[in-house]
Amino acid sequence: MSEWKKICRVDEIPVLGSRRVTRAQGMDVAVFRNDQDQVFAVLDRCPHKGGPLSQGIVFGTSVACPLHNWTIDLEGGCARAPDEGCVQKFSVRVESGAVHLDAGELATLATDLPRPVAGPARKELAST
Repeated sequence: MSEWKKICRVDEIPVLGSRRVTRAQGMDVAVFRNDQDQVFAVLDRCPHKGGPLSQGIVFGTSVACPLHNWTIDLEGGCARAPDEGCVQKFSVRVESGAVHLDAGELATLATDLPRPVAGPARKELAST
């Protein structure tokens, strides 16, 4: 049996928008709401170049990545043709207006991916 973690209320997610869920380990999860009040959750990382899907435009059951306009199907997590690739999908349950995510999935799925670093990347210099 799954343990469900309450994230927010449906009405706290903007229509055609998203919220980000920060995890102790791994990248954030993006929770989306469409104009039919359907709720979806995927890793906040486009499979193309790692763009933040939570900043994309939601339409129907899809989101357009803000970096290169790839269309990601929120029901299955995969890019729509001609693009290819998938993003990790998370189970969602809406009960009495509250949005819940599977706590086990939050703790284990895609936790090995590093968080993006803003700004120029720096390499540690080896001391000689």
